[in-house]
Amino acid sequence: MAAGSCVSVRAGRWIVAMAMATVLSGCAGGLVSSPPPDTYGLSAAPVIAGQKIRNRQILITEPSALKALDSEQIVIRPTPSAIQYLAKSQWSDRLPNIVQDKLVQAFENSGRISGVGRPGDGLAIDYKIITAIRAFEIKADAGEQAVVEISAKILNDRNGVVVATQVFRSTARVTGSGNAAYVQSLDRAFETVVQDIVAWTLSRI
Repeated sequence: MAAGSCVSVRAGRWIVAMAMATVLSGCAGGLVSSPPPDTYGLSAAPVIAGQKIRNRQILITEPSALKALDSEQIVIRPTPSAIQYLAKSQWSDRLPNIVQDKLVQAFENSGRISGVGRPGDGLAIDYKIITAIRAFEIKADAGEQAVVEISAKILNDRNGVVVATQVFRSTARVTGSGNAAYVQSLDRAFETVVQDIVAWTLSRI
């Protein structure tokens, strides 16, 4: 091969390499410059007042949930059979973790039981509170309203008997606009459900 041809080939390869580097640099730059999604939590757990129950310690297990709800994504239902996620928004943790944490806080804030904890805390447990998240979403086909539905069981940890079972549901209209308005409506509905679960549990143990 002639010397001129070799130079031409090398030059061509150099141009291709530079072009690829430019493309990759542009892609990386795009990823870096993309703004992170807005991250939301749920409000502090409400205080449930009442007479103290002596010598009762309870365990709050992590709620079960279908895959659509077992994530950081905020669920929107445009129709009863369709699931979407709120754009550019996310929960601060997996939703079951957040719900578990708020339930623990609510029982602690009540000051009505001797102890409350999560699996691994080493408590001598009297009762387990077993929950499942059935709905935690914005229903866009129902005039934009938040729906929170959680089933709960009280299990006597001494003998394995289920003391009581109930489904708790609350809705809240979306007021205002934007992602924050959707999250605030979910927060209001969830607060009502937490209050009901705690009051119901304390009345049965």
